[in-house]
Amino acid sequence: MEKKIWMMMLLLFAAFAVHAQDVAAKPKKERWDAAGKADKMSDKLYRELNLTKEQSRQIHDINEDIARRRDETRKNTSLSTRERMQAQQSLNTERNNRFKSVLTPAQYKKWNDWEMKKKEQLEEKMDRRQDKKDARKSNH
Repeated sequence: MEKKIWMMMLLLFAAFAVHAQDVAAKPKKERWDAAGKADKMSDKLYRELNLTKEQSRQIHDINEDIARRRDETRKNTSLSTRERMQAQQSLNTERNNRFKSVLTPAQYKKWNDWEMKKKEQLEEKMDRRQDKKDARKSNH
């Protein structure tokens, strides 16, 4: 009986070790590069806004440029957090202005409404997280 217990423990230990190796062997999830981000966003805009082929190409170029510059800003360790945020906001403003020159007024309004909805959802999510943090602090 004791021998069976030892064998079961040994098997469990071996199974755990194999599982741990599998988890450790998985590569870390990497961020998309600028072209991948541009592809994803441009495809979504193509479908949602019924873009023409030419508009789609122009929007893709804008998205790729902004994504590349956003990544460069994110990696720039010489910038303070505040400077990074200001650079990101500046890039958003530039993207909006460049989109205005490519999209029709109706398409731009639809895109802008969509962006505002995303911003509201993000703010709500951040508020919920802050509420959870506050609740944890008050419980301690």
